[in-house]
Amino acid sequence: MATIVITGANRGIGLELAKQYQARGDHVIAAVRTASSELTGPGIETFEGVDVTDDGAVAKLASALEGRDIDVLINNAGILSRETLDDLDWGRMRAQFEVNALGPLRVTKALLPCLSEGSKVAIISSRVGSLDDNSSGNNYGYRMSKVAVNMAGVNLSHDLKDKGIPVLLLHPGYVRTEMTGMSGGIDPDESARGLIARIDETTMERTGTFWHADGTELPW
Repeated sequence: MATIVITGANRGIGLELAKQYQARGDHVIAAVRTASSELTGPGIETFEGVDVTDDGAVAKLASALEGRDIDVLINNAGILSRETLDDLDWGRMRAQFEVNALGPLRVTKALLPCLSEGSKVAIISSRVGSLDDNSSGNNYGYRMSKVAVNMAGVNLSHDLKDKGIPVLLLHPGYVRTEMTGMSGGIDPDESARGLIARIDETTMERTGTFWHADGTELPW
């Protein structure tokens, strides 16, 4: 039985990841700001009040998990707002950087004492953070924050290589969730199955690479 820590597991993709890991017999630790009714139940250990932008909140989580081993850390918490060139709201853009780019780095750094050789770190990024794949523009804050977290993930892959901890950047697909206004092309359960498969197959040879949940390697 593996121990899986998932941030932002109260809804959408994070919730489905928690449910699927729990269903296959793994021990799930859900780190959320507020637990949803769907998240509560046997087999899922929940820590509330975990705002990934808050040093104190993340330190409190790390303290609660001190001495425990984490097999897979999934940095899933994220936010999306849709800025165009005519609507560059700097506050919204900064908020996306705090959650989407700095949040995964903050959580991973805090939980490093719980990670050891063979542990894995996954960051739920997005293909909209690919420079080569950008064919539509817009969504300035979200796109830029995902580029930033991709760089953070590659940096981590180098810094954690000697510890034997692979780091994987993952695109979940265009998923029907509250974040996308239910306008995606696939449901969270399908996305989660693909993400779990990619994490399962991750080795040190794949550390620092960028993958679609469907198994396609993505360009930077």
